[in-house]
Amino acid sequence: MDGRRRPWLRGRLYLLALATIVLGAPNAAAQDARSLTSEMVGQWELSTAGRDKTCVVTLKNEASPQGLKLELEKGCGDSLPFAKAIAAWSVKGLDLVRLQDAKGESVIDFTEVESGIFEGRREGEGIYLLQNLAAARALSKSTDQLIGDWTMVRGSGKTICGLTLTNTETTPDNFAVFLKPKCDQVVTTFAPAQWRIERGELLLQSAKGEIWRFEADDNAQWRRVPDSADPLLLTRQ
Repeated sequence: MDGRRRPWLRGRLYLLALATIVLGAPNAAAQDARSLTSEMVGQWELSTAGRDKTCVVTLKNEASPQGLKLELEKGCGDSLPFAKAIAAWSVKGLDLVRLQDAKGESVIDFTEVESGIFEGRREGEGIYLLQNLAAARALSKSTDQLIGDWTMVRGSGKTICGLTLTNTETTPDNFAVFLKPKCDQVVTTFAPAQWRIERGELLLQSAKGEIWRFEADDNAQWRRVPDSADPLLLTRQ
């Protein structure tokens, strides 16, 4: 009797396992959509492929009748006329970021092509990019523009070090950095030896391989990330 039941039992267990997978798939998809939504909250640069026309878009995680709220920088509609129709945003499926009109219809859809860079197409117009704002601004700064003397200060305004970013190559894509006298111990202990631009960030690296990362912010300066209550800033002398 037990032998006759085993095939039926195995079949039932198989069906239960299959149902678990099928029922779990929507939950996984929902989690992925929530994760992408969370990652997208913040400031982004909406631009043409050549970045000759740009507009700042602030994506929020707040619901509205049209979708999730957003704010467009003043003048967006002048730079990119289609932006005048954008009223909200949403995540569709697993990886599609949609900028939509007041009726929920797509104005332009974006998919990620690189970390922090999304690409979308409008028929008859061409390719547009949606990039993390800090990274986009940093990429617009060439290495040559960053060479020179800098001051490292706390958010409170206290100066803790002076340093010089040079164009002397130490290894491929890395350049020498020199500290000026009387730097704070936190900097001398870290002892940056070289610097580079990577994925829109300015990186200071010690001889031991330790790295401090800085992002360009809205005040023509670089802020160490992750942020803190007393941030560390790099400003041009």
